[in-house]
Amino acid sequence: MRRSVVAGMGRYLPERIVTNSELAERVDTSDEWIRERSGIRQRHIAADGEFTSDLATHAARNALDAAGMTPDEIDLIIVATSTPDETFPASATVVQSKLGCGNDSMGFDVQAVCSGFVYALATADNFIKAGQVDTALVIGAETFSRILDWTDRGTCVLFGDGAGAMILKAEDGLGTSDDRGVLSTHLHSDGTLHDLLYVDGGPSSTGEVGFLRMEGKEVFRHAVTKMSAVVVEALEATGLAANDVDWFVPHQANKRIIDGTARKLKVGADRVVVTIDIHANTSAASIPLALSVAVDDGRIKKGDIVLIEAMGGGLTWGSGILRW
Repeated sequence: MRRSVVAGMGRYLPERIVTNSELAERVDTSDEWIRERSGIRQRHIAADGEFTSDLATHAARNALDAAGMTPDEIDLIIVATSTPDETFPASATVVQSKLGCGNDSMGFDVQAVCSGFVYALATADNFIKAGQVDTALVIGAETFSRILDWTDRGTCVLFGDGAGAMILKAEDGLGTSDDRGVLSTHLHSDGTLHDLLYVDGGPSSTGEVGFLRMEGKEVFRHAVTKMSAVVVEALEATGLAANDVDWFVPHQANKRIIDGTARKLKVGADRVVVTIDIHANTSAASIPLALSVAVDDGRIKKGDIVLIEAMGGGLTWGSGILRW
């Protein structure tokens, strides 16, 4: 059985850091208020003229270096983003050009908001399992600062910009949970919950980009229940139990959501990777950013079972289990 094995991780964060105290000078909020409700201390904000594809390309180059690979070895590029450079073409093709991958590769974007990286990973995994490609570059990249209403303290304090990248390579496995690579992915959506989290604009509706709008309390309620359920689904599909998981790497939406989900699954805090305090919510970039940090600091090691999960606008949600 073909498996999609992680060959390298990379990340990129814009240079500018905006602290909670700096935000408190712009909107009616405080460092204490933000920390208590989200766990966030700071976020990175892209510079003027710095695009989502730029962040994605930097992260991709770092992942290629980690994998010891060159751009011409990549068969497939998928960029998960809700903030593309342009309405079209796909940011993935821009990254393809900036990396110099050549036209033997293909690229496209996936849009599932904060669940985007899980959706992109599942898509790349299926391309590899089907034998259509041997290598895939999966990127989550966002410049959410461009779609925030900076007068709305309920949303503008929660998000940041950044990119994380993962390189997958095909390897043969036995088809058991002892294999390295992606063991399972599980995706869901419910369009009836659109109004809980959306952007109030678009080329076909208003002709403008619009701003992010969110019903925070309702999103919180759905997040804990839906993400817990999709994690259980992944564990059951692979025959694993929660105590088999070495590292739980959730979407970094809110520290209270992360803690609530971990408690519900009985996963100890010492096995949860948390970066929301320094990155804030970077939407589709949050999981690969957190994975990259945990790989670089030595927490995630070869052979570890890693569980990821996310929920985003749509609503969309999903999970995945990998053996590193």
